[in-house]
Amino acid sequence: MSSKKMGRPPSDKPKSKTIEIRVDEETMSKLDASAEKLNTSRSAIVRKGIEKVYDELQK
Repeated sequence: MSSKKMGRPPSDKPKSKTIEIRVDEETMSKLDASAEKLNTSRSAIVRKGIEKVYDELQK
């Protein structure tokens, strides 16, 4: 039997930091609708938004 561990391989950029934000119902509905339409997570949508704002600021 192999001594290799099963499971997901380690990430190059582990997501070890967490943030907590407060949003109203309308914003949460928009976030959920976006995540569902793109078939992704809320976190992925938020990360994408941060990247978009950051990129715009670099111009």
